[in-house]
Amino acid sequence: MDTEGQFAPASAAEARERYDAFGPTAQVVVKEVAKAMGLDPETYEERVTSEVVETARDVLFAESLAVQVGSMTEFEEWREDTDCEVSLVGAENVDNVVWHAAPFAEQAVAATFQDERRAAVGTLRRQAFGRIYREVV
Repeated sequence: MDTEGQFAPASAAEARERYDAFGPTAQVVVKEVAKAMGLDPETYEERVTSEVVETARDVLFAESLAVQVGSMTEFEEWREDTDCEVSLVGAENVDNVVWHAAPFAEQAVAATFQDERRAAVGTLRRQAFGRIYREVV
């Protein structure tokens, strides 16, 4: 079992602080991408809305989340020791699982996968943001 990512908030306040801190970074990322795309100032003002910047911030936050990646056996062992309600998506008869727990919210999300680790990690982070953090931040 190993960990990808670095952020595992210990509280809702810590999650909100991290999310807020990504605001300026999201603005810069969106601005630089728009510049690289050659958007003129009028098109930029028209197309780059607050929703676009918020989406960038959501992605930055989600992609920083720490997730555990391990075998189904490792996941089941972890699951026995947690008090979190776990939402598991994916096929049951596969070898691997990726999961993220937010003990302060008493929730965890998990996704099974066979071979596509990178895709599973990305999917899981988006699920964690949507199911746990969207309401918190």
